Amino acid sequence: MSVTVVATMFPVPEHRAEVVAVLEKTIVDVHAHDDGCLLYALQEGDDRLVMIEKWSDAAALETHGKGPAIAELTRALSGKLTRPMDLQVLRPHPAGTPEQGQL
Repeated sequence: MSVTVVATMFPVPEHRAEVVAVLEKTIVDVHAHDDGCLLYALQEGDDRLVMIEKWSDAAALETHGKGPAIAELTRALSGKLTRPMDLQVLRPHPAGTPEQGQL
């Protein structure tokens, strides 16, 4: 069963551009190297950055979480967020049409 992750980050305002650059690099690395990645996309709000992720299964997510891209991301974000990252790991609840009711 697929796994969806919503990771919300609140950058320190003066570090926002740097945080975005780090996330852009992470996206490229994850897309190229992390097996089981179905979606890894950055969304922006005025005060936050949100990664929406979809993984083929929990094992793929677990491997990603222990991989070099996340180790580098964690290091690079140190001191650049106003609070710890809010990480939500979710499972699908299909409703409606398959195209519109699921990630």
